[in-house]
This record gives sequence, structure tokens and C-alpha cells, in this order.
Amino acid sequence: MRRLLLACAVASVLAVPCGAGAQEVDTAAAQGAVAAGETPSGSQVAPTALPIPPAARASDHFDPEAATEAYLATVPPDKKARSDAYFEGGYWLLLWNAVLASLIYVLLLATGWSARMRDLGERLTRFRALQVAAYWVQFLVVTSVLSFPLTIYQNFYREHHYGLATQTFGPWMGDQLKSLILGAVLGAFFLMAMYAVLRRARRTWWIWGSAVTIAFLGLGAVIAPVYIAPMFNTYTKLDDARVLDPILSMARANGIPASDVYVMDASRQTTRISANVSGFLGTERITLNDNLLNRASLPEIEAVMGHEMGHYVLHHVYTGLLFLGVLAVIVFALLKRISEWALTTWGEGWRVRGVDDVAGLPLLALVLTVLLFFLTPVTNSLTRVQESEADIFGLNAARLFNLEVPAEAKA
Repeated sequence: MRRLLLACAVASVLAVPCGAGAQEVDTAAAQGAVAAGETPSGSQVAPTALPIPPAARASDHFDPEAATEAYLATVPPDKKARSDAYFEGGYWLLLWNAVLASLIYVLLLATGWSARMRDLGERLTRFRALQVAAYWVQFLVVTSVLSFPLTIYQNFYREHHYGLATQTFGPWMGDQLKSLILGAVLGAFFLMAMYAVLRRARRTWWIWGSAVTIAFLGLGAVIAPVYIAPMFNTYTKLDDARVLDPILSMARANGIPASDVYVMDASRQTTRISANVSGFLGTERITLNDNLLNRASLPEIEAVMGHEMGHYVLHHVYTGLLFLGVLAVIVFALLKRISEWALTTWGEGWRVRGVDDVAGLPLLALVLTVLLFFLTPVTNSLTRVQESEADIFGLNAARLFNLEVPAEAKA
């Protein structure tokens, strides 16, 4: 959910439609197994747990690194190679997406296409805010169409090739159109607010623009579990007491205000397993997807849910927003300096009147794309720190250290 919210927020500026139904896989082992082509078993709560290698069993001399290596050694070499290929290819796609987006933005500026889209918006209405919205819709459609071949390869063909997708092209395309419409609406509101700031605070817009961005991220975190996520999946209350009671007991023990657990039908889109504790300010919701429910044993489900509860209890939403707020101020400060220099140099040729001219959006998007690409290690570091903290919390919350401990270890 955090990735979905961030993707939607960035999409509002970069015109990259947020991926519908994309879910987080909560452990590297699960990711490797799914990437290797495993499919859901269809059973409700698998009766057996993952065998524990001897080096990974609880003992007085437990070594986490040795335990990790012992688990990895149980993965067949061909499946490990397949998993590595999937993730390494994903790293390259970060680069190709940034390159393609940058080329599209340069094309819009150099050909005057961006200025013509602005002119059309001005002919449609005399209200500045609605002119921004009209431009945004054109911009989103054009950039989405130009990047669609890569989108099909990355989000449809490649996911099917690695056994991670279950949708046929028609339903997948339906979700893409939903994302496009959602991006058009949310992005329009975001950009109307952003360009109002640009017009009224010519010298300090980078500060107020950062505030607007964080405000929209926070709003997204509040409304996403209740209003956005159900647009792509069906959510039903979990009624299996064998699974429900331990999860709610863990939630109550950790101060999470939830009386229900929801199951989402992620299997209609993907084979990935996932769960989340999303929302805040009264919209908190505990959710697991049906792949996790159907493919994992109860202790494994508890471990995943403990991890997700860790994100909530450790206030990762708030610390994440604070981190993004600091990062946004830095990025917007650089954005101001670079965009003003570029407009002074090439603005007349592009027919962009100034930084508050919506026809300059491709320039802002271009600079943001480059900056965020090079800041990927920074943002990934935050993610990895939070995931590690949630791992530790989840293991303690689910008390997995005491599961299946052999008699000799207890002695």
C-alpha cells in the first residue's frame, strides 16, 4: 500500500500511471518461490509449515546469516537463477523507464506539442485551474500512449513470463484504464494546487510545493484503503476463526484498533502473496490477500501479519512521510534552480512563458525523473531499514522463535 500511494503521488507529476493491484511480497524467500513459477494450491490454510533446515533451528548459538544460507540452499538452482533474473531485470527496467520518460518529455518540449496542449486548454476555458486540468488530461493520455509498449512488456508480458500474473489481456487492460482515470482525477487536483502555488509564490514555491506534495501523500494514505483499493479488488471479511482469531489477538496485543480482517481477491491478478495494515486517522484496515490465505500455513500467515503490524506499530507511515517531506524540500529546491536555468536558456524556443506556465510541466517532470532516479539508493535505504525493523517486530510478535524447536535444542 505504501508503494501504491507513492506511485500514485509521483504519477501525478511524472505521468506514470500507478499500477493497479500491485502488491508487496513480504519476504525474499516468498518472492523467489513465486518468481520461480509456483502457483497457488487452492487449499485453505496449508496444513504443513516450511521445513526448518538444521542450521536455522533455534539454539543458543543461532546465527542469522547461517540460517539464511541454509534456507537458500533448499531452493533448486534453476529456480534461484529464475528468481535472480527477474529481480536483476527489474533493476534494469528502472533505468529504461527513466530513459523513456525523459525522451518523451524532451519530445513534448522540443516539438512545441506541450505549448499546443496548453493553448487548447486556454481555448476550452478561461479559468486557470481548469486550464491546468485540461492540460493534465492531454499530457497523461499522450505520455501513457507513448510509453504503452514498455508498459505492456513490463506489467503484462514479463509478469506472465515469470508466472506472476493471472489476468488475461482484457481484464488487465481494464485495470490500466481505471488507473488512468484515477490518475487523471487525482493528478488534476494535485496540479491545480501546485500551479496555484507557483503563481502566488514565485520565490518560495519550492517550499510550499513540498508541503502540497506531502499533504496529498497523507490524504492518499487516509483514503486509499477505503476508497481507492476497492476499485481494483473485492474485499471480504475473513470468517475462518482458525486464522481470524490469532490475527486479531496479535493486533489487540499491539494496540491496533481493528475488529475485522479483510481478504482481497488478488489471485484474479497475480500469484504474489501479500498483506498490509494500511490507513491511519480512523481508516486503519488489516488485509491479507487470498494467495497468502490459500498457500501458507497458519504460522507463516502469522509471521507475515506480524511483519505488517510492525509497520503500523513502529509508525512507519509517519516516519516515511517525514522522510519524504525532507527529501521533497531538497528535491524541490534543486528543481527550482534547474528549471529556472533551463527556461532562461530554452524557454523561448519551447514557447514556455515561465515556471508557472503549465506547458513547462514536461520540464519539471524531466528534472524530477532524473533526480529521483539518482536518489533511488536513498529511498530504497529507507524502505530496507523499515522492512528490517518490521521483520524483527513480526518475528517477536508471532513468537516464531519457539515454533517447531527440536527436543535437543530445548535441552
